[in-house]
Amino acid sequence: MVTAVAQRLASQRKEIDDTLATFTLSTTQLQEVKAKMRVELERGLKKDTHPTASVKMLPTYVYRTPDGTERGKYLALDLGGTNFRVLVVKIRTGMRNSVRMYNKIYAIPLEIMQGTGEELFDHIVQCISDFLDYMGMKNTRLPLGFTFSFPCNQTGIDKGDLVSWTKGFKATDCEGYDVVDMLREAIKRRNEFDLDIVAIVNDTVGTMMTCAYEDPKCQIGLIAGTGSNVCYMEEMKNIELVEGDEGQMCVNTEWGGFGENDNIEDIRTRYDREVDGGSLNPGKQRFEKMTSGMYLGEIVRQILIDLTKRGLFSHLWHKLRSILQSLGLDSTCDDSIIVKEVCGAVSRRAAQLCGAGMAAIVDKIRENRGLDHLEITVGVDGTLYKLHPHFSTILKDTVRELAPNCKVDFILSEDGSGKGAALITAVIDKYLYAMRFSDETLRDIMARFRREMENGLGGDTNPTATVKMLPTFVRSIPDGSEKGDFIALDLGGSNFRILRVKVSHEKKQTVQMESQIYETPEDIIHGSGSRLFDHVAECLGDFMEKQKIKDKKLPVGFTFSFPYLDFLLNPAVLLTWTKRFKASGVEGMDVVKLLNKAIKKRGVNIMAVVNDTVGTMMTCGFDDQRCEVGIIIGTGTNACYMEELRHIDMVEGDEGRMCINTEWGAFGDDGTLEDIRTEFDREIDRGSLNPGKQLFEKMVSGMYMGELVRLILVKMAKEGLLFEGRITPELLTKGKFETKHVSAIEKSKEGLTKAKEILTRLGVEPSEDDCIAVQHVCAIVSFRSANLIAATLGAILTRLKDNKNSPRLRTTVGIDGSLYKMHPQYSRRLHKTVRRLVPESDVRFLLSESGSGKGAAMVTAWASRLADQTRQIAETLAEFRLTKEQLLEVKKRMRTEIQNGLSKNTQSTATVKMLPTYVRSTPDGTGKRFTARPTQCIFLKIGKDGQ
Repeated sequence: MVTAVAQRLASQRKEIDDTLATFTLSTTQLQEVKAKMRVELERGLKKDTHPTASVKMLPTYVYRTPDGTERGKYLALDLGGTNFRVLVVKIRTGMRNSVRMYNKIYAIPLEIMQGTGEELFDHIVQCISDFLDYMGMKNTRLPLGFTFSFPCNQTGIDKGDLVSWTKGFKATDCEGYDVVDMLREAIKRRNEFDLDIVAIVNDTVGTMMTCAYEDPKCQIGLIAGTGSNVCYMEEMKNIELVEGDEGQMCVNTEWGGFGENDNIEDIRTRYDREVDGGSLNPGKQRFEKMTSGMYLGEIVRQILIDLTKRGLFSHLWHKLRSILQSLGLDSTCDDSIIVKEVCGAVSRRAAQLCGAGMAAIVDKIRENRGLDHLEITVGVDGTLYKLHPHFSTILKDTVRELAPNCKVDFILSEDGSGKGAALITAVIDKYLYAMRFSDETLRDIMARFRREMENGLGGDTNPTATVKMLPTFVRSIPDGSEKGDFIALDLGGSNFRILRVKVSHEKKQTVQMESQIYETPEDIIHGSGSRLFDHVAECLGDFMEKQKIKDKKLPVGFTFSFPYLDFLLNPAVLLTWTKRFKASGVEGMDVVKLLNKAIKKRGVNIMAVVNDTVGTMMTCGFDDQRCEVGIIIGTGTNACYMEELRHIDMVEGDEGRMCINTEWGAFGDDGTLEDIRTEFDREIDRGSLNPGKQLFEKMVSGMYMGELVRLILVKMAKEGLLFEGRITPELLTKGKFETKHVSAIEKSKEGLTKAKEILTRLGVEPSEDDCIAVQHVCAIVSFRSANLIAATLGAILTRLKDNKNSPRLRTTVGIDGSLYKMHPQYSRRLHKTVRRLVPESDVRFLLSESGSGKGAAMVTAWASRLADQTRQIAETLAEFRLTKEQLLEVKKRMRTEIQNGLSKNTQSTATVKMLPTYVRSTPDGTGKRFTARPTQCIFLKIGKDGQ
C-alpha cells in the first residue's frame, strides 16, 4: 500500500514540479527579457515611439542627486499603497547622515481607495491635519514634497498628471488630472492650514535621492514592495520629450507596464493571466503583476487553488502523514512544504525578472558614459526586498550574471522615500554664477553700449535705437552768473520734491534751498494723467502757502525723470512711463502743457523741463565746471553727458556742445543683453508694468534690486538651502524685501545683525549660516549692478575722450541716487571697475548732495535770463511796431498833405511840397523824339525842410 501511495505521490509530485517549472527562467530567457526591456527603454525615450511604448520613461525634472550641502526642514507626504505616511524631515548641513524624521502612518480604507478623487484627497488632508496637530505645526508654512507612487506625466517639478491608477486604487475623476492641484484644492476646502507644495516625486525617485544622500554613487532607485518600479539618471540628450541636451535628468521608467504590448507573453503563465483578468486594470501593469508584492500572494493562491482542484494538495499529504505514523515513523511533512515551494518559485521568478530589468538599465548607463566598466549604486526600498529572505540575493545574482561589466551595489533606504522627497527640494543649483562678470565681458558690454549710442545719435538709426540719446537743448554748464528766486519740481518716483532755490551774488555766488517731500499714492500713479498733475498742483499750492510765496510769480524748473522728447527746454513730449508709473493719457503728450494747465491758478509758469540726470550734472557743474556727465543710480538709472553738436543729427548746427539724455535704462530692449540676463531678471520683467521695456534698468536699479534678491532667496528656500526650507507669506510677497535691506545687510560690521533683524521681520528664523548666505547673495546682485553701470559709463567716458581727441581724459561725473548714496560698498566698486575699464582717464566722482533740484534751478535761471533778454529786446522794438489802424491813419494824413502840396494856396505851409519837375512823360520804348503830354512828374518832398 505504501508503495502504491509512493508511486501515486511521485506522479503527483511530477505534476507539481511541472506546474512550478513554468516559473523557472533560464539564463537565455532572462537575457531575452533584458534585451526586450532595453528596447522598451529606448522606445519610451523617443518622441516618435513614446506613445506606444510600454515602458513610459517619464521625465521627473529632477536634474541632480544631493551633494551633501542640503539643509532645511520639510514636510513630506508618502502615498503609494493602502497605508501612507506624513513626515517632517530636518536636514542639517555639514555632514551626511544628519537627517532627523518624525512621522505617522495612516490607513486608506478600501471604500476611499475606490471612491471619488475628492473623497481620497479630503481623507489625505484630514490625516495631514491630524499630523500637524500632533507636531504642533498647524501655523507653520513648510515646503511639502509629495511622494506619489503612481504613473504621472510631469511637466515640472510640481506638476504631475496621473496617467493611471495601480496597486488597487481606482478613485474616480483623477486620471488625466494634476494630483498636485487636487491636493491643493483639498487643503483649501479644509481651510485649516497652508502648505507650499514644491515637488511631486515618484517613490523610486525619492528612494534614489534618499540613498544618494548617503552614497554619492547612487543614481538608480528601485522599489520592490507593493509595487515595482525603477528610476535612474539619464543623459538629457537622450530624452526627446524634454528640451535641452546638457546634463542629466532622472527618468521614472514605470517599468511595471513592461509587457503590455505582449512582448513577454512567452514567459507569462495561466496563473499570471488569471490574476491580470481579475484585477482592477486588466491588461495593464503586466510586469508589475509578475514582480510586486501586491500580486505575488495572489499568484501563489491561484496556484494552490489549482493544485487543490487537481487533487495534488492537502488531503494527499494528510493521508501520507497518517500512513507513516501508523508504521511508527515520525513525519515532518506538511502542506507548508508545497506552499514554501510554490512561494519560492513565484518569488524567485519575480527577483530574476527585476534583475533582468536592472541589468538592462545599468548596461544602458554604462554605454551612455562610454565606459568599459561601470561602478554604480542602486537605492532600494519596499517590503518585498526588505522582508523576503531570498529576494535581494537572487536579484543581485541575476544582475551580476546578466551585466558582468557593471559592479552594482545595493543599499537599503532605511527611511523610505519620504526623506528623498524632502531632499529633492534641497538640491542646489549654482545659478548665481551667471551674475559674475569678467573684465573681458564688461568690455564687450561697453562696446555694445557704444554702438547703441551711435545708433541713437544717427538720424537714420535713431527710430530703431533702444538708447534714444535725446537732445536736452542745455548747451553749457553753470558759469557763475546765475541768480534769482526759483521753484523746482522734482518728479521721478512715488515721492517727489518741491524746492525753493535762491541764487544770490552778495560777495560770492551762494545758493539757499528749502524743500518738502510729497507722496504720490499708488492709485494716482496708475490713474489718469489729469489726476496726477492735479495732485502735483495741489502739493505745489501747499508748498507755496507754507513758504508764504503764493502771491509771488516765480519761475519754475520741472525735473521730469522719464524719457521725453525735448524742444527748446520747455515743451516735453513723454515717450514712455518708467518706474511703475502708468498714468493714462500722458504718453505722447506735452507734459509741460499738462502741468501748466493744472497750475495756472498758482501764478507760476514752467520755464524749463530738466531730466534728473541733467539736473544732477548742472548741480555738480555749479561746484565743478569740469563736470560733463550726470548719472542717476537710485530708484531708476540714467545718464547724460555733453556731446559735440556736430554728432547730433536730430538738431541743426555744428558748433558747440549740447547735453544728451541717453535714456540708457532701455539698453537691451532689442535682445542685446539676453546672454547675460538670468531667470530672475526675466521673472522680474514678466511681473512688471512694462514687460520687455527698460531691461537694463531692471537689472541694475534700486527699484528692482531688492525684488531680485527676494526671488533668489525664495528659490533657495524652496530648495532647502535657506531657512530650513521655510517660506513665509512675507517672503513670498512682492516688495517685502527692499533695496534698503540689501544696503543694510552689506554693511561691514553690523551687516549680519541687520540680516537677522530683516529676515526675522519676514517671518523666517535665520541661522548664522542663513545670514551669511543672504549677505553673499546681496553682494553678488549689487556688485553686478555696479559692474554693469561701470561698463556703460565707461562707454560714455571713452566717447568723451575720442571727441576731445585727447590721449588722456580728465573729467568729473556728477552722481545722485539712493543706491549710490546709501549702499556701503556700491560707490567703491563702481569707481574701481571704471578705473580698470578706462585706464586712460582721471575721473572725479562728485556726489550731488542737493539732488537735481539745484540743477533745475540753474537751467531755469538761464532760461529766465534768456526770457528777460528776449523781453527787453521786444520792449525796445515795440515802438517800431504799427497797428493796421495806425497805418490807415498815416495813409489818410498823407492824402491830405498831398492835396495841400498841390494847391497854390496851401503849398507854402504844406509839409509835402509836391514840386514840379517838368518831366512830362516816361519813356514809351519807341525811341521817338520827346513829345509833350498833358501830365507832369511831381517830386514829393516829404517832411519838414525835406527831412
